Amino acid sequence: MDQPDQQILVDLVRWQMPYGKYKGRVLYRLPESYLVWMNRKDAWPEGRLGMLLKNLLAIKINALDYLLRDLDQMLD
Repeated sequence: MDQPDQQILVDLVRWQMPYGKYKGRVLYRLPESYLVWMNRKDAWPEGRLGMLLKNLLAIKINALDYLLRDLDQMLD
C-alpha cells in the first residue's frame, strides 16, 4: 500500500491562501463552506494549490481537521 504524502499535511498548515477573500489565511483554517463552494462550482485552482485544497475538503468532511491543528502546534 502506498504511504500518504506527509508533505501534503505540512503544506496545509504552512501555506497561505494566495488570493481572494481569504488571502493570507493558512489553508487549514479556510472554512469548509468555502471549500464546498469551490467543489460545487468546480473552481479549484490549478497545480499543487488545487490538490491541497481538495485534500483539505476531504479532511474537513471527515472531521479530521483536528489532526492539522495538532500538527500546527507540533511544528511551532
